[in-house]
Amino acid sequence: MEGVLWKWTNYWNGWQTRWFVLENGVLTYYKSQEEVNQGCKGSIKIQACEINVNPMDSTRLDLVIPGEQHMYLRAATSQERQQWLVALGSAKACVHKRTRNDTTEPNPDALKTKKSELRLYCDLLMQQVHVIKSAATNENGPEVEKMDDATRLLGATCDTFIKTLEECMKLSNASIVYEITPKNDVILPPTAVNPSSKKKHLLRSSSTDS
Repeated sequence: MEGVLWKWTNYWNGWQTRWFVLENGVLTYYKSQEEVNQGCKGSIKIQACEINVNPMDSTRLDLVIPGEQHMYLRAATSQERQQWLVALGSAKACVHKRTRNDTTEPNPDALKTKKSELRLYCDLLMQQVHVIKSAATNENGPEVEKMDDATRLLGATCDTFIKTLEECMKLSNASIVYEITPKNDVILPPTAVNPSSKKKHLLRSSSTDS
């Protein structure tokens, strides 16, 4: 996915438009679409970051690597933000899926990632429900167009939420039933006993008992 997003630069320049490209789990941005060939201005790995939505601004999303990197972004509309959120969430899920397929052991970070995505989509659901309620109870009458847009977004978010919840449950069940056998526990075969030596041992034992 690619397109224009507003990026917070600093207090002097504020929000500036940048051209963003999401590819292979990496979000890269350029000064403009025309200057893509001149090199990127920065990038962030989706696998490593948390995706947050702003409770007050329906167009804003924040990408955060705790203690390392923050990227504050805004879309032109709430619909565009929804598209970016779904694309970012899908990219993150694909990276973790490839990681799980590359090893026979479960990925301990996969369940944590899915829980983080659930919180994100839960926040989106609450925001979209609030928009619908506000549009329906407007003092000047129901805002039908606004309600229709919010309802479409709500449906898409519900589908994504349910899919993510199912994946979270699968990961949770897998972590419960998965058993790890210690590598140092080696089961040795029973020692073979020579019949003649066993017979001699029995004779010695009987003579001793007498």
